[in-house]
Amino acid sequence: MWIGVVYALAAGLMWGLIFLLPQLLHDYPPALLSAGRYLAFGLIALPLALIDRRGLAKLNRADWLQAVRLSAVGNLLYFLCLAGAIQRAGGPLPTMIIGTLPVVIAITANLRGNRRDGRLPWRQLAPSLLLIGAGIACVNQTELNALRATDIDRMRYASGALLALGAVVCWTWYPLRNADWLRHHPDRSPRAWATAQGVAVLPLSLVAYVLTAAVLHRVEPAFALPFGARPSLFIGLMVAAGLLASWLGTLCWNEASQRLPPALAGQLIVFETLAALGYAFALRGSWPAPLTLAGIALLMAGVLWAARIKPENPAGG
Repeated sequence: MWIGVVYALAAGLMWGLIFLLPQLLHDYPPALLSAGRYLAFGLIALPLALIDRRGLAKLNRADWLQAVRLSAVGNLLYFLCLAGAIQRAGGPLPTMIIGTLPVVIAITANLRGNRRDGRLPWRQLAPSLLLIGAGIACVNQTELNALRATDIDRMRYASGALLALGAVVCWTWYPLRNADWLRHHPDRSPRAWATAQGVAVLPLSLVAYVLTAAVLHRVEPAFALPFGARPSLFIGLMVAAGLLASWLGTLCWNEASQRLPPALAGQLIVFETLAALGYAFALRGSWPAPLTLAGIALLMAGVLWAARIKPENPAGG
C-alpha cells in the first residue's frame, strides 16, 4: 500500500504543475490551453505506443472506447474548466474548490459501494475527512481575504467558481472510472493504459484545437494563430505539460490505483493541492503565511490518518 502512496505523491507533484499554465499564459484562451496541452500529450504518446505496442494490442474495442471517454472528460473537459476558473477567479478559489476532491471522491467511492475492495469505515474515515477539510479552509483563508481587498468583477469571479465546480465533477468521475478499469484488468500494464489514453486524446484534441482556432479567427482576429503571441513559451509549456503532467502523472496514478482502494486513492489527490500551493508560492517568490502552513499540516495529517485505515471485509461490509 505504501508503494501506492508514493506513486500517488509523484502523480500529485506532476499534476500540480498544470495550475501554473493558466497564470503563465494568462493571455491565451482556456480552450486553446486545454487542446494544446493534450495535443502535445497525444503526439508524445505516439512513439510511446511503439514501446507499449504489445500492451496496446491486448485492448479491445470496448477498452478503446473507455479510453476515449476517460480522455474526453478527465483530460480535455477537466482542464478546460480548470484553466477557465483560474483565469476568471484567480488561483486561490479554484485551488480551494479543487482541493475538496479528496473529500468528494472518498465520499462518492463509499456511497457507490465497493464489494471488491470493501468500504473504508465511516467512523474511521470521518477524522481524516475533517482534518483535510479544515486544512483546505486554513490554506485558502488568507488568499480569500486578499481577494476581498481587491476590486474584482463579481460575475467573472462567480463564473470562475462554477467552472471550478465543473472541474470537480469531471475529476470525481475520472479517477473512480479509471480505477474500475484498472482493478478489473490487473493483468494489463498501467503504462500501456496511460499511453492508450494519450493516443485516444490525440484526435479529440486536434479537432478541439482546429475548432478553437477557427472561432478565435472570427471573434478575435488580432490573436496570433496558430500558437499565439509567445509561440516558443506556449509550445514549450504544452510539451512539458503533456510529458510530465499528462503521461507521467497518469502513469504514476495508474500504478497507485492498482494498489489502493478507490476511497483512499481519492484522498491522496490532496498531494496535487499541496504541490499546486507550493508551486504558486514559488512563482510569487514568497513564503506561506502561518495559517497556510497550519493548513498544510492538517492536510498531511488527514492523509496519514487515512493511510492507516484498513477497508472492511467486502463480505461483511
